[in-house]
Amino acid sequence: MTTATPYNEYQEVFDMRMNIVIDDALMWEAKRLTGLSTVEEVVNEALTELVQRKKVWQLSDLEGAIHFYDGYDHKALREMRV
Repeated sequence: MTTATPYNEYQEVFDMRMNIVIDDALMWEAKRLTGLSTVEEVVNEALTELVQRKKVWQLSDLEGAIHFYDGYDHKALREMRV
């Protein structure tokens, strides 16, 4: 199956099947907290959350890496948008 990424590039995506050992109590708690009913839903939700958090952490690593010129006013640029 081919899918579009957020960057308009295409990549092959394959369903992955595997056997893993998951702590029953942890899975039960995850299902209870999320309201999800299947192991597959919980695992997909957990992976989605992990990826989102890692992306945010990568953005926070950029803090201080971008230097703007003196007098740069980001608020004035927002006002210029239509």
